[in-house]
Amino acid sequence: MDFAFTPEDEAFRAELRGWLEEHLPDFRESETAGPAGGTALMSTMERRRAWQRRLNEGRWAAINWPSEWGGREATIMQNVIYSEEMARARAPGIYNANGIWQIGPMIIRWGTREQQERWLPGILSADDHWCQGFSEPEAGSDLANLRCSATADGDDYVLEGRKIWISTAHIAQWGLFLVRTDPTAIQRKAKHEGITALIVDMRVPGIECQPLRDITGDAMFNEVTFAEARVPAAYRLGDEGQGWQVAMGTLGHERVGTSGLSITLATELERLIATTRKHNPAALEDPSIKDRLARAWTQITLTRLLNYRALSKVLKGEKNWPEVPLAKLQWSSLSQTLAELGCDMLGPAGILARGGADAVDNGHWTHQYCWQRYTSIGAGTTEVQKNILADRAIQLPRH
Repeated sequence: MDFAFTPEDEAFRAELRGWLEEHLPDFRESETAGPAGGTALMSTMERRRAWQRRLNEGRWAAINWPSEWGGREATIMQNVIYSEEMARARAPGIYNANGIWQIGPMIIRWGTREQQERWLPGILSADDHWCQGFSEPEAGSDLANLRCSATADGDDYVLEGRKIWISTAHIAQWGLFLVRTDPTAIQRKAKHEGITALIVDMRVPGIECQPLRDITGDAMFNEVTFAEARVPAAYRLGDEGQGWQVAMGTLGHERVGTSGLSITLATELERLIATTRKHNPAALEDPSIKDRLARAWTQITLTRLLNYRALSKVLKGEKNWPEVPLAKLQWSSLSQTLAELGCDMLGPAGILARGGADAVDNGHWTHQYCWQRYTSIGAGTTEVQKNILADRAIQLPRH
């Protein structure tokens, strides 16, 4: 395989790297600073809003978007370069990740001109924050089992039901939600039918967001309850019943956005070694630690090559199967591996929580130890991914 980049790609990298060197220093402060809870989340989000606005000034906020809407129409390999450079520079996250990477592209693909003009500028400028509402309490890992209903009533839909694990719903002005407009579809064993995508104003009567505090002390996730909440039919994205196609497009953009995760993991490993060398250097002489570091580095490198193979398939017009689910499993496993290594290598200093004067890296490693457990669920559960691979890739016999 040829991993060389084209001259255009190298020029793209040089332009981005130069821009980051000029504009990133103002945003170097760690996002894990401060006590846990709602105050820390809001402080982080405001910092991310400022960073996204700075990115937007240089047309670096939404590189996948058409130039008409402030994007760069970036190629797949330029997306990889973007992820690599952002990870290496340890740039902050952006304020509107859902909006930029998933919802915005769906509005561009499925929305009317009026919808595009209404919502895309606010997503790009970070004036409006967006959430994405797919998961439900009774649906489990099968998205198509959703039951949150939307009943047509004149020029509106009336929403009833619940969504759960909706990130930042309590601070979002808008959300893209999947709802069931055909309640008979599940009974007819056609659960992928009768699903509709609606853009929802999170401030209308009948919508309640209940933040869910997680093990780290943060409250980023929410349970969202709809009780006779009215949404104009003009806010529907695509036709009624096309929600599954809209959702699959959204998740496809999410998969592209994960192409740089292996680079982020490599950066995290380098950061861990540097931090250990400063705070607990004796750990680096431990043979068992050396072995674990070598294994982690090897797995991260293999994951990077796996991602490149998936991307090369896309460039050839082929399906990136089974590389994408395999890379997702690697990401889950390695994220937790590095979090555990962080606490083990730093010893007592590694488990000091953020907010304390002596916390190493503002408590980053003990936070990661708890937080990275979510990678077994986020973007597809480990168990489901393994079942899919066993059934479709390895074709193990069923019992």
